[in-house]
Amino acid sequence: MLSNLSTYGYIILFLYSFGGGFIALVAAGVLSYMGEMNLYISMLVAFSANFIGDTVLFYLSRYHKSEVMKYLHKHRRKLALSHLLMKKHGSWIIIMQKFVYGIKTLIPLAIGLTKYDFIKFTLLNLVGTALWALAFGFGSYASGEALMKAFAVISEKPYIAPIILVVVGGSIWLYMVKATKKSS
Repeated sequence: MLSNLSTYGYIILFLYSFGGGFIALVAAGVLSYMGEMNLYISMLVAFSANFIGDTVLFYLSRYHKSEVMKYLHKHRRKLALSHLLMKKHGSWIIIMQKFVYGIKTLIPLAIGLTKYDFIKFTLLNLVGTALWALAFGFGSYASGEALMKAFAVISEKPYIAPIILVVVGGSIWLYMVKATKKSS
């Protein structure tokens, strides 16, 4: 990922951030720390793509509900969780969703299915996206040395990466199963 970002940098960052991913922004922050990319341009590119991506998801679910629901059929429980989070946390969920893996794509879709005001969503999405880009951009830049050392350790001991992925992925999976489980 790091070598691809330094080669195709901002294009990969835009495409990856369009889908809501933060890993490319973290990698861009590390590359900025190394002097391979510009941190401010990286954060602007990631911000733009992420903002546009969530706005498109909102728009699609608002105005093309029947087509979107075909793809969300398997994720009905996660969609219901998104609605519950919206009821529980109100508009703050639009900002918080940027930082929670597993719901960051579903929240804009779920909100678009409701009668939530588009302008209000856009403004909150703007704030949330800015906070997301600043937090991960500056955070990864400030942690550049530590992240490079961690990458070096994983490169030397490649068996560590799958263990980390299984633990992180399993934790997210268990949370989503528990959060979307039917109550008896």
